[in-house]
Amino acid sequence: MLSAGIHPSALTDAHKSALYPVKGKSTRSLTSKRDLLILQIDKLNLRDKTYAGKRLHYQMAESKNNARKSVTVRDVARLAGVSQSTVSRVLNPNSDSVVSISEETIKRVHEAAAQLGYRPNLAARGLRGQKTQLIAVMIADIANPYYHIMLRKVQEIARARDYDVILADTNHDPHNERLFVEGILRRPVDGVILMPYHLEENDVKRLVDRTGAPVVVVSRRYRYDGVDHVYADDGQGAYDATRWLITRRAHRRIAFIGVPNTSPGERRLSAFRQAMSESRLPVPDAYVKSGDFTSEAGERAMEELMSLPEPPTAVFACNDLMGLGCIMRAKAMGLSIPRDVAVVGFDDIPQASWISPKLTTVSQHPLEIGQRLAQALFERIDGIECGPGRDFKIPCHLVVRESA
Repeated sequence: MLSAGIHPSALTDAHKSALYPVKGKSTRSLTSKRDLLILQIDKLNLRDKTYAGKRLHYQMAESKNNARKSVTVRDVARLAGVSQSTVSRVLNPNSDSVVSISEETIKRVHEAAAQLGYRPNLAARGLRGQKTQLIAVMIADIANPYYHIMLRKVQEIARARDYDVILADTNHDPHNERLFVEGILRRPVDGVILMPYHLEENDVKRLVDRTGAPVVVVSRRYRYDGVDHVYADDGQGAYDATRWLITRRAHRRIAFIGVPNTSPGERRLSAFRQAMSESRLPVPDAYVKSGDFTSEAGERAMEELMSLPEPPTAVFACNDLMGLGCIMRAKAMGLSIPRDVAVVGFDDIPQASWISPKLTTVSQHPLEIGQRLAQALFERIDGIECGPGRDFKIPCHLVVRESA
């Protein structure tokens, strides 16, 4: 049975003669073969119902292996018996049109779209300046659990608003960060969340100017109008953790494992040095190690530090993954934590409380950061906020566990 409820056997010879010819097929074959690709009925009076000026398109697969032809707005319009512009207004809930459309027409369009399996072309919609129902998120390291909590909250809020999330992992690579920007220039989205380590002011300016999409940035700050910033007060968090090691745990030889040439790494190292300087404690060059936010980097740095003639009594790692690496390497070296060496991390990822001993760390509240990111972005997308860029600071706090 054809989808319009007209069986080929119901067509008389007169009806067949009114059909548009199908190349390579006789009208007679229509009643016996189901390999017809398109059947067009124009100005055909069938069963006392006049379809004047209306064409019904049916697509039937020649075989199960043949791909289905893409359905267009034009196909939906013909089946519903309305104009293409009416279909666009009905199926685009974000349309600015003030034209009134009857409930009966709306129902007919939706039924036609469902029958044909029509799906809007989001790329074309973006080119027309309409909303794409997409946001893009760029993160630095998908392997880092810190981002998982943040992203889960962003996606939760996006889904509640019928938005999909495009995720890109740059792996801390400057080239990958710029590739992301180029990709967004080619693929329209309604908003962008950036967690950059290497993008420059000009990169962000180009992204905003070329796309017009709202941009919210995590951690790093850009002086560009209309770009919101959400960041943890990690400088204060690093300062407080260092002061706690000095004043509450009486450590004097404290090492730091950082990540140079990144804004979080530089802020936390600067705060660490400030706290040590205020207590008149030296920071030998050998006590400052470079890592890359991975547990492997923490392991390497810990082995180097604990092999020094005068090793530190405490190690402050720039993030939890490196802190976990420190604990694993220290245990492998036969050291007791925190008796032989104390370890403090930064982030408060779930794994920090799984390891033994449990990692003392600075919490950045990634759940709160994710919520604030999504809220700020959708306030821009919805036009609720159109002013200068805003700063949202999330306080950090020390979580004391077993490693220090």
